[in-house]
Amino acid sequence: MLTSKHILLIIGGGIAAYKSLDLIRKLRERGATVTPVLTRAGGEFVTPLSVSALAGTEVHRDLFDLTKEAEMGHIQLSRSADLLVVAPGTADLMAKMAQGRADDLASTLLLATDTPVLVAPSMNVRMWDHPATQRNVTVLKADGVAFVGPNEGDMACGEYGPGRMAEPLEIVAAIDSALGDGPLKGKRILVTSGPTHEPIDPVRYIANRSSGAQGTAIGAALARLGAEVVFVTGPADVAPPEGVEVIKVQSAAQMQAAVEAALPFDAGVFAAAVADWRVATESSSKIKKKNGKMPVLEFAENPDILAQVSQMKDGRPALIVGFAAETDDVIVNATAKRKRKGCDWIVANDVSPETGIMGGNENDVMLISADGSEDWPRMGKGAVAERLALKMIEALAG
Repeated sequence: MLTSKHILLIIGGGIAAYKSLDLIRKLRERGATVTPVLTRAGGEFVTPLSVSALAGTEVHRDLFDLTKEAEMGHIQLSRSADLLVVAPGTADLMAKMAQGRADDLASTLLLATDTPVLVAPSMNVRMWDHPATQRNVTVLKADGVAFVGPNEGDMACGEYGPGRMAEPLEIVAAIDSALGDGPLKGKRILVTSGPTHEPIDPVRYIANRSSGAQGTAIGAALARLGAEVVFVTGPADVAPPEGVEVIKVQSAAQMQAAVEAALPFDAGVFAAAVADWRVATESSSKIKKKNGKMPVLEFAENPDILAQVSQMKDGRPALIVGFAAETDDVIVNATAKRKRKGCDWIVANDVSPETGIMGGNENDVMLISADGSEDWPRMGKGAVAERLALKMIEALAG
């Protein structure tokens, strides 16, 4: 995907600098050339030797290096790359960029370049939320600087909130998107997300637990890779991603209608937690309590949207991905679900209370396919989305 692309990677001084080592490895695995620039503060977190070993080339650190000036010069260094990536992008480095300061090699390169710039912010939640930082972000975006992240989660300092640097795979996807149309250009992909609400009466409903966070992350990852994303979402807690067509629904029947209307599409990712049942007859008025007597509710089964699309005889999408939230015998139940529904893959996870997955920022999934199960390490939901999106590229290219 990144063959023959040249990335100038500026490593700022933050605890997330260790992720930049993995980022270098992943970029080189995809055929990119990486020229690393290590700030003085960045050198407090990762060593020049480790950066150089992974990049396969020397690390640039000093602005006033006469040998380098004679051979290339800092001006040429900033313009020889296809993309400048700042990861981690600290509050200090972003402030320098916004103010046009150039007092070290990193900031001078960023000011002297006419090459596109991508920043992966990383800082304490209070620093990220500070008005000064937000002003700088606004200025940089107006200048054409692209951003990936930050993510929300636990901080090294013990606090919680936005400010964690995006995972390496998320940054890879953003780089891929920044350098072209993306490998999924021309592909129309449907993503369902969030819960459905099945009304009992005007004030009560039946629903599954779902924040919509994983579906939103998947939609965003696919869009960054160039796909035309149709995002069908129930009433989720997490806002839909940017750059996609959003269709909001409430019930399973409405979601089914939206999916049918979106056909044809090349692939479908069915991440929504669709309620299995609905009340057979919705009351038009609020059901009142009557002397302690329980109301009698008759249930009906909701449409099986995943099975319906998976078993299409004509116009079936090339790749269909379902989800299975389980509490017992995860692999056995998810494998059986894949066969029963007829989808290509199932992304399965254990949502038992002790895992902390439900409603959290991380996921611990297994990918079930006809070839068996593939156990992924526990990671942020954004990283799960990027990994799934990259596998989808391979499947749709085949």
